[in-house]
Amino acid sequence: MSDPRPRRFTPRPRTTLLGALAVCLALAPAGAGGSASAAGPENLPLSGATVSGLHNTYDPAAFPYLARALDTGTSMIELDVWDDFITKEWKVSHSNPLGNSNNCVNATSPAQLYTGGANKNLESCLDDIRVWLSGHPGHPPLVVKLEMKAGFQATYGMGPDKLDQTIADHLGPAVFRPADLLAKPGGGQYATLDEAANAGNWPSREALAGKVMLEVIPGTVEEGNPTDTLWTDVEYARHLRDLAAAGRTARAQVFPAVHNAQAGDPRSRYADASIRPWFVVFDGDASTYLNGTVDTAWYDTHHYFLVMTDAQNVAPALDDKNPSPADARARVARLAAAHASVASNDWSALPEIQSLVLPRGVG
Repeated sequence: MSDPRPRRFTPRPRTTLLGALAVCLALAPAGAGGSASAAGPENLPLSGATVSGLHNTYDPAAFPYLARALDTGTSMIELDVWDDFITKEWKVSHSNPLGNSNNCVNATSPAQLYTGGANKNLESCLDDIRVWLSGHPGHPPLVVKLEMKAGFQATYGMGPDKLDQTIADHLGPAVFRPADLLAKPGGGQYATLDEAANAGNWPSREALAGKVMLEVIPGTVEEGNPTDTLWTDVEYARHLRDLAAAGRTARAQVFPAVHNAQAGDPRSRYADASIRPWFVVFDGDASTYLNGTVDTAWYDTHHYFLVMTDAQNVAPALDDKNPSPADARARVARLAAAHASVASNDWSALPEIQSLVLPRGVG
């Protein structure tokens, strides 16, 4: 499948209307994608497409600059975040809670994205994303996955409110917020994110060009800490629920995700039923989703957003870093058929795979 991202074409004198129509038909996805997919992948709703995403995109070993990861055309990047309640900033690194180890450079113009010192904080990473998008107008929607390695520290001023403010300050109107999904086209809003998703209220990819959608998951340190009884997913969902009750959902910048694959409705794990309708993003291991115990069509039927991680490990396993393009393409297509929204992987050297957009559920 050819690169589905919007491009500026130079008109050719001999191109006829019939010839242009033939090209459009050739580029349109085949299969039961509905009328939207027949018009092209960018006309699919955000919940109706499958894209490729990159794991741990901040890692300098994978990309010298965060902008280089974005240059691949990927539809998802991932940042590992630590709350530093002493300096009141969010650190970005894999394993250092008190320092930054990443490829963010705090650019203020596109020319600065590929120069200067790295190892900046989350605020700077968000600035790099904003600046990169400004140099790529009309870019398809980008998912930014935040893994809160040790969770929030709201008691020390590093909670969901602080994260929302940080994102709003550095990405501004580029963010596709929960309030945007809640908003009804004719006015008013849906009561919960679950209600909005089930109504199919996701905008088209074309309408979200230049936009960023952020999801947040609990981190590995948090999940392994037996003394941590309030994980990121629950804390942010409560925050979102309470903002909605106060009529202030516009402040929320992030979609909380249910982490780890599970059969049935995984939101049933939450004893507090009031937060369940605020989860419409799900994130877990691709191999578990495809092992025959999970009805992944359920996510598609309800228009939920489903991130499948470690796409390369689905049997038969592919090379972690550099599989053949044909094998990688087939793997993304397999996850598309299994109703993934994002096929997350570490294929940093395959831009033709990172830029794939396929109709979801078609295979």
